[in-house]
Amino acid sequence: MKVLVDSCVWSLALRRRQGVEGLNKEERKLVGALADGIRDGLVVMVGPVRQEVLSGIRHVEQFERLREHLQAFRDEPIESENYVHAARLDHLCRKEGLQCGPVDMLLCALAQRRGWSVLTNDAGLLRCMREIALHGEWTG
Repeated sequence: MKVLVDSCVWSLALRRRQGVEGLNKEERKLVGALADGIRDGLVVMVGPVRQEVLSGIRHVEQFERLREHLQAFRDEPIESENYVHAARLDHLCRKEGLQCGPVDMLLCALAQRRGWSVLTNDAGLLRCMREIALHGEWTG
């Protein structure tokens, strides 16, 4: 199964100051899952995640180095219907009192429609994924 990696997991893996020693057990597990997914050719990238990851980089040299490394992952195309489905899922979550950002809802829609899993530790996104699953709308 393909794995759509959220920007928060990419950020954990790309930390240079602390390295993996600065991560807790759950964070190390996520970084390990990312490494395994890359090794097995299962990681997929989408433009909005690439933008979020690169937007978090402060220095031009680091930005360019990371941009080059991420070129190994081509952006999966996102058709208009995925944005419409993301809006549907957002309505479902808001009806249940949950607020998720547009990128998070897009990740949910893409994963659901394409049968991908999502690798994340974002509490808000995880809550929305659980709510979507409760309504029979989530399969990944």
